[in-house]
Formats: sequence, C-alpha cells, structure tokens
Amino acid sequence: QVQLVESGGGLVQAGGSLRLSCAASGRSFSSDAMGWFRQAPGKEREFVAAITWRGSRTYTADYADPVKGRFFISRDYARDIVYLQMHSLKPAGPALYYCAAGWVPCTRDPQYVYWGQGTQVPVSS
Repeated sequence: QVQLVESGGGLVQAGGSLRLSCAASGRSFSSDAMGWFRQAPGKEREFVAAITWRGSRTYTADYADPVKGRFFISRDYARDIVYLQMHSLKPAGPALYYCAAGWVPCTRDPQYVYWGQGTQVPVSS
C-alpha cells in the first residue's frame, strides 16, 4: 500500500520558519516528481513547490511565485522523503499542506496520483 505521510506542521508566528517532511512508503518515487500543495479553508488547492529527478544526480526544483526565495524544497532520494523548508511565513489561517507524488505532465498541476493526508500550518500574526 502506497502511503505519503506528512509531518512537521503546527502553529508558527508570522516571520518564523517551519520544516515539513513527507515520507513515502509502499513504492519508490525516485524517478517521479514530489511536490507540495496547500489549501486554505474555502479556497482551492494551490501549488507550492515540486522537485523532479533529472538523472545523473541532478534535480529541478520549481516554486510558486508567492513562495520563491522563502520556501525551499529538498529530497532524500535514498529514503524517499521530501522536505519543505519554509521561512518568513506570512500570517494566514490554518492552511493544510499536502504532499503529492507520482509522474505528472506538469508538476504544478494537482494531477498527482498519490497524496498525503495533509498537515496543518496556521500562521499567527
């Protein structure tokens, strides 16, 4: 059974930092994309960041414009864990951050086959 399990969420103050983790099990995603999306109450799920293996120990990271320069995605290919390091968090309601994995034609689209349950990240002002 394939599972993606997020961890690291929690209340953080505006301007603070937080690191989310997503551990995959049940199959390897070493040659697939892994990404992060978030969804605030009453809003659509939106792309945050994704990382894709390009071979020869290289990868490509992609970020949504609102988080560029503040969020950083990384990956432990040996353990199939993807991280999202978030800095300078802005005040926001309790958004759910979801991990996603699988082959997709566009890493920014929420067409991934596998999803985690989400971890909540409320940012207080």
